[in-house]
Amino acid sequence: MLASLNIHHLRNLTESKLGPLSLHNVVYGVNGSGKTSLLEAAHILGTARSFRSGGAKSLITHGETSYVIRGERRLPGGGVVSMGVQREKAGGISLRVAGEPSRSVAQLADELPLLLINADSFDLLIGEPANRRRFMDWGVFHVEHDLREHRQRFQRALTQRNHLLRRGKLEHSELEVWTRDLAVHAEQVSAGRERFLDTLRTVFEPIIQVLAPEIGPVDLAYRRGWDANSSYEEALHRGLASDQEQGFTQTGPQRADIRVTVGGYSAADTLSRGQQKLLVCALKLAQGQMLAGEQGEVLYLIDDLPSELDAERCERVCRMLAAMRAQTLITCVSRSAIPVEWLGSDTSVAMFHVKQGEVGLASPEIDNGKTAQSR
Repeated sequence: MLASLNIHHLRNLTESKLGPLSLHNVVYGVNGSGKTSLLEAAHILGTARSFRSGGAKSLITHGETSYVIRGERRLPGGGVVSMGVQREKAGGISLRVAGEPSRSVAQLADELPLLLINADSFDLLIGEPANRRRFMDWGVFHVEHDLREHRQRFQRALTQRNHLLRRGKLEHSELEVWTRDLAVHAEQVSAGRERFLDTLRTVFEPIIQVLAPEIGPVDLAYRRGWDANSSYEEALHRGLASDQEQGFTQTGPQRADIRVTVGGYSAADTLSRGQQKLLVCALKLAQGQMLAGEQGEVLYLIDDLPSELDAERCERVCRMLAAMRAQTLITCVSRSAIPVEWLGSDTSVAMFHVKQGEVGLASPEIDNGKTAQSR
């Protein structure tokens, strides 16, 4: 569980501390106060990248040369692991885990698995297939560690094959080597995604029934990116002439998708905005619950939860998160938008008020406007 977060020179957060963190953490403040930047800092700590657009220069406080994010993760058996990310305006990045330098972003992700739900999460339903592939691959990355190498080798083989296809004059023997390698690792990647989706369905179904019973049954159908009646190597050989003409590999896991339907119709086309948000929340909660079953901890970063949801639906999401015992960091505009009782007792909820980049720790009870500064 993330115990604390220290932020230096990230956007309008010049010197800010978020902590001590509890199981559930609600951050409230007016738009532009810096509450989304707090989520962004946590996201950077676990992934070394922002979820918002813009390069390092746009993230670093004006007039500074770098930002630094530090945090401590409390281990289930006791003790803590320190983590840190520093990025320079010139582009250099330094990672630290347990006090030691790290070269691996994957190490950060292993230490602090996190899932983001924000306005961009609607792209899971209405966006390009790449969004749904990333959703699957996050689950496969964290649950099936053995598949990480297959995914890396698949990407390398795909890049090499596409390079050869673009060259025009092909050495058949060289192309055949990369085609065979691509086929082997693509089959493994696709099989891992199918296993992930099979398990996800069983976890997802009871969650969506609680969050949005009015929607009815939701179907998640996997499309692997090539003819289901043939092996991938057969599909590659059959499409070779077309691939040569186009200059790239047109079938495979890089074309995979999940078709999300309600009553046989696209969920993106038939559901209201609020129903779409509940569906996205259910998918993300199911994904996190799968990982929790394997590793025990996931941090949910939820930006402006009440947006698009009425109070009843917002309460459903909060009570589901409380029942899952998953750590949360939730933002909203006003403290009254998310009552403490939706998430549990006041001993499991911490509230923070953000105003013009200043972070204050507030009592979970009605505080009559009083806050204790935790800078």
